[in-house]
Amino acid sequence: MTELRTQPGTQHVGPDQEPLLRVDRMSRHFRIGNALSRLTLHAVDDMSFTVGEREIVAIAGESGSGKSTAARVLAKIYKPTSGEVYFQGKPLSAIRSRRERLRYSGLVPMVFQDPFASLNPVFRVSHGVMRALELHRPELTSEQRRTEAVRVFDTVGLNPGADVLQRYPHELSGGQRQRVGFAQALAMRPKLILADEPVSMLDVSIRIGLLNVMAKLRDDEGVSILYITHDLASARYVSDRLIVMYAGHIVETGPAEDVLSNPRHPYTQLLLSAVPDPKAELNVGAVTDRGEPPKVVNPTPGCRFRSRCPLAMATCFEVTPQLVELAPGHDAACHVAQSGAEVKAFSS
Repeated sequence: MTELRTQPGTQHVGPDQEPLLRVDRMSRHFRIGNALSRLTLHAVDDMSFTVGEREIVAIAGESGSGKSTAARVLAKIYKPTSGEVYFQGKPLSAIRSRRERLRYSGLVPMVFQDPFASLNPVFRVSHGVMRALELHRPELTSEQRRTEAVRVFDTVGLNPGADVLQRYPHELSGGQRQRVGFAQALAMRPKLILADEPVSMLDVSIRIGLLNVMAKLRDDEGVSILYITHDLASARYVSDRLIVMYAGHIVETGPAEDVLSNPRHPYTQLLLSAVPDPKAELNVGAVTDRGEPPKVVNPTPGCRFRSRCPLAMATCFEVTPQLVELAPGHDAACHVAQSGAEVKAFSS
């Protein structure tokens, strides 16, 4: 299998042009306990970012960082507690009718994490893609739907598509099942695919094939992708821009290569230090992670990474840092980095 990828996509958003997707200070909270409880879990807080045409944007972070919750808000599974999301310049809160919801779900489909639970074992794999075509492209005839189903299966590497369509899910590998998920999404003629950790349950040896499928959909089909992941290596390989989340906040964002080559937030450095590097020298005295992720139930002001950060200052315990541009297109929410001091908290 080749490991060559196509050229990265380019965000086609000019200074006065509306991006494909714009998230404006979006938050999602969950009430915990009974109706009288005052406990609130802050899954996502004050999140803002954009996704341009033909662009792959990765959201990375450890479990519990809020990245999947954010994706579910964009899929309209959850309603935002505050803030707004704009798709093609129009707010999602204005979508109310069933027809509008159906149209949006076709333009912004979701590919889920578990390829073994996302397909109905009773039906052939053709069932899902044919059903998607019936709902979202009713103008097609039965023969045209069949032709389109074969095309999208071939596009995602399920060859020959006509044969794979006749198989049952148990006859496919995990990687093939996940490709079926992307084929079903592609059949709807999407503008943006929400891919929630699509390679996390696959063998390492076959992950790169699915990442290449994502790059192909961007480059050849013009589809943008919001890629949710905890794997920085895959984010670096396939994404154009990277958003790093921690405890519901965006802590760093910018071009993927810039963020990972020159991380400005200690949490990004911590994530990178956890990536195995067999060529690195053994550093017995290296600073390591010293704490657990914070509780995000009724959080207090201040940096949420402060209890784990060896560089934390007094300000970090009192004031929540905001994203500030530290290099062209490269933002970080860190008081230490914004003070001009060298940020080197963790090393691999």
